[in-house]
Amino acid sequence: MHRIMFVCLGNICRSPMAEFVFRDMVEKAGLGDRFVIASAATSNEELGNPPHLGTRAELSKHGISCQGKRAVRLKSSDYDQYDLFLGMDRWNIQSMKRLFGGDPEGKVHLLKEYSTGGEVDDPWYSGDFHTTYEDVYQACMNLLKELRK
Repeated sequence: MHRIMFVCLGNICRSPMAEFVFRDMVEKAGLGDRFVIASAATSNEELGNPPHLGTRAELSKHGISCQGKRAVRLKSSDYDQYDLFLGMDRWNIQSMKRLFGGDPEGKVHLLKEYSTGGEVDDPWYSGDFHTTYEDVYQACMNLLKELRK
């Protein structure tokens, strides 16, 4: 069983996009029973809110629903519940390590380590949900290939 947590600042743009893109890939590959997939925020700013309209619209273009998702906050106890934490940017990584008291098991990584490296730009600021989707999709596709080995 692979337990994957995607993390961003508010859990309304990038991390829910990654959660539902990856969930869709896993389901289409017939591997749904081998994964636990979730997403969370490092801040309290958007708790309880649904994914951003731009995220919902971009996912919908690709036939992916995120119906029912609400922003939740990452907890220190999550460290023991998940195998891999994929942050969207370096601030997310720093926030996770502070919350977890470090990363003794090497579980915390940038999502784009599975593609071109770097960070997933925040469409909250750029308004470019399509580029965010492309970055997330490529990294998730490579992540799934890696976990299937």
